[in-house]
Amino acid sequence: MPTFASVNVGDELATLTKAPSRLQLVQYAAGSGDFNPLHFDPDFPQAKQIGDNIVHGRMKYACLGELVSNWLDHSGWVKMISCQYRGMDMRGAEFKVKGVVAAKREENGQKLVDLDVWTENVGGQKTTPGKATVVLNG
Repeated sequence: MPTFASVNVGDELATLTKAPSRLQLVQYAAGSGDFNPLHFDPDFPQAKQIGDNIVHGRMKYACLGELVSNWLDHSGWVKMISCQYRGMDMRGAEFKVKGVVAAKREENGQKLVDLDVWTENVGGQKTTPGKATVVLNG
């Protein structure tokens, strides 16, 4: 469980590994309402053109939230999280969800920790870079 005193710039968050199946993409589509066939239909022309279906951007964004939430382990709360979609991750292909402590500061009585977070494909490309700020308790 991180504390403000124990966290240092450069600390890495525990990496998550994801490889969403077609079923998971369909389930995510149902939950999110994003039924773009590029995400789950193997016969969709664009999916055929690029070789397979792609993971929803918002699903990768949710994975970043999972990473940060897991790291917090109930020792604080997420103040802000954002990301950009810079690359495609393909259905069934493994990608990593990573993060590192970028800064820490006290502001208006809050103990804040800034994180750089991202998804990374097997080639090492950051496909969904982002940032998060968390407030640590105590």
